[in-house]
Formats: sequence, C-alpha cells, structure tokens
Amino acid sequence: MVGMKNSTTIVKVFAAAMMVFACSVAAAHYSAMAQGTSDHVVQVQVTFSGGYDTDPRDRGRPVVLVAAGIGVPADVFREAFSRVKPAPAGTQPDPAQVQLNKQALLSALGPYGVTNERLDLVSNYYRYVRSEGQLWRHTPAAAYATVVNGVVTGFVVTSAGAGYSSPPTVSVRGYPNVSGIVTLSFTTHSDTNGSIKSITLEGATK
Repeated sequence: MVGMKNSTTIVKVFAAAMMVFACSVAAAHYSAMAQGTSDHVVQVQVTFSGGYDTDPRDRGRPVVLVAAGIGVPADVFREAFSRVKPAPAGTQPDPAQVQLNKQALLSALGPYGVTNERLDLVSNYYRYVRSEGQLWRHTPAAAYATVVNGVVTGFVVTSAGAGYSSPPTVSVRGYPNVSGIVTLSFTTHSDTNGSIKSITLEGATK
C-alpha cells in the first residue's frame, strides 16, 4: 500500500511539473507572438542610379563586361586591345585592318582559351554607338529595403539585373540618409554578367 501511495504521489508530482512546463512554453509562445505583432514591418522599393561607368582607359568601352564575358581578367583584355588600331570615329573600318585587329586580339587572348567565335559573340553583344546616346545591352535590377519600426534593417534583391559595369547608387524613398554598398557579379553568361550580387546597408538606417 505504501508503495502504491508513493507511486501515486510521484505521478501527481510529475503531472503537475508537466503542467507548469506546458504553461511556461505557452506563455513564452504568446509573448513572442505579441512581441512580433508589435513590430511594424514594411517593404520600400529601392531606386538604382547609374551603374554604367567605365574606366577612363577604356574610352567608353565596357571592358569589364567584355572581359568577363570571354572569361579573362579586364587587364588582360586591355593589354590585348592595346594592339588594335580602331577606325577613326564616324568612319567605316577597313576590312584589311579589321583582320589585322582580330589577329592581334586572338594572339593575345588565344592562350586563355578565347576563340574567334566567342570573341565575336561577346563583342557584338556589348557593341553600341555612344555618339548616338546609346548604351550597351543591360537589364535594370530591382530590390526593396526592409523597414522595421521606421528603421531600415537591410535590403532584398528581387531581380539581379545585368550589364552593370560599376556599382549603382542605392536610394530609398523617404529615407534620404540611407545608402547601401552594391557588390556586382561578373560571369561569362550575358544574363548574369554585371548583375547585383548583394546590397550591404551602410551608414544611417533612417
């Protein structure tokens, strides 16, 4: 009988302990929910400006994009292009000079595995007429800033875009002091070459 009473007492104590534990868990859960619902979270569209600067040495050519497209460092392409004699502005290139230019490029880029077909494909893709106000092919990116209780906590890139040759400037409407550092990604694929990899919050948050 004594053993049964002790067992009953242990069961009751265990049950009471479990009830206390369950109540504690429930209280913590509802407290977390209450805390979460007290935060005001909104998404504010980001505006990108610029992002199409070129190195002064490149005279308007998007060398970083072309070089990445054919799979070589930008400086390698610059060195190869230094052997080329382009036609004067506003004139048609001489066919013989075109062939000499192509040979000069391939002699420098061939050791890196660049073929004539690949060079033509990438070069033509990013070709444009600057004097006519054109810009090479590109796709604008899209992103939003996460704002919690009036404070910007970070950025989310919803569309990485493509064709950026330099990091664009980030601005958030209603938060003039907020800025972000854009990191670009350069690849051999035209749909991801010069795309936005990430945006890091910088400086003020509101």
